[in-house]
Amino acid sequence: VTAELMESFTRVFADSVSNSFYPVPQEAIGVGSAFEGWIPQEWDGVYRVLVPLNPPPGHAFHLELNSAGQTAAKTFSVRVELVCTCKREQLGEKLLCLLHHSQEELRQKRSLLDTLCTGSYLDVEKTSRWFSNLVRCSWLHVPQCYSWHLVFQPCSRSCRFQLSRGRKSLVVEMLLGVRQGDSDIFVSSQPAEANFTASTAWPETYAVAEVKFFRHIARQMPRESLHLKCLQVFTCILRGTGFSRSTWKTLVMHLLTIVPLSRWSRREFVQRLWDIMVYLGWCVQWKRLDHFVLGNERLPTEISLPPAMRGVEPLNLFEYLARDPAAHREAMQAYERLQFC
Repeated sequence: VTAELMESFTRVFADSVSNSFYPVPQEAIGVGSAFEGWIPQEWDGVYRVLVPLNPPPGHAFHLELNSAGQTAAKTFSVRVELVCTCKREQLGEKLLCLLHHSQEELRQKRSLLDTLCTGSYLDVEKTSRWFSNLVRCSWLHVPQCYSWHLVFQPCSRSCRFQLSRGRKSLVVEMLLGVRQGDSDIFVSSQPAEANFTASTAWPETYAVAEVKFFRHIARQMPRESLHLKCLQVFTCILRGTGFSRSTWKTLVMHLLTIVPLSRWSRREFVQRLWDIMVYLGWCVQWKRLDHFVLGNERLPTEISLPPAMRGVEPLNLFEYLARDPAAHREAMQAYERLQFC
């Protein structure tokens, strides 16, 4: 339902922004566990999609890394620059050049800098409000409006709504993103684990790359493979262990590139669960769990990374264990409790 609705919205969006200087929404990409093929026990029931935004004609987006924030949770600012479109006009395109046309010609046109930016930077909250209004105005133009009832939910950094039809209901959250070059890495409107107060802060997200990885694995897996069941089993015992859902997901993704895919069959299910436990124990003992995307030489080649990310040193997600002996002791005790379970 979510995928079909996003296709309908995309077609309407193209007409809505065609003669404006607002960002151009692209085809939405489903992200998160629901689109990766597994549902954790404590899933919040929200189907999330990332809507890439392209700059409108006469504008360019430039990502600038913020100095604040930890390496594992980088944030960027999206600087908006006006660019000349005179050559495109000479080639027959009907475009106004924001740099060179007269104020009289531009009197009814405002650049993106005047509408959705704070200073020279794209504002997350202004952009989310504009996008929510765009979705609201587009709803009556999509075929789903005749069979579903839509109610918007308040959210300052995304567009979130509930769809209901009889006893059926689902919640959809449309996040906004700006792609880093031609890669599968984006900056997103969704806040990362830390709460970023700056409305011009766009956290980096690897959600699209992770979805592509799970789809890559699914195409090669034998029938009745249980790699996703392994994830679901471990999320059932997360409560009180001190290990996050993202830790288990990272462990399983790494093992999927190490253990041959033919060995994730039903008859080897218990052995694979034990492999995950052993791998976690090694990571906790040595205080090291590498980020799955950054610095991973086993990453499938079909997942595209920005040039600056290629060849970087692997990012250690367990670095805090090396810095804090008390946290390391707690992690070792949590692992021992998991072994007993």
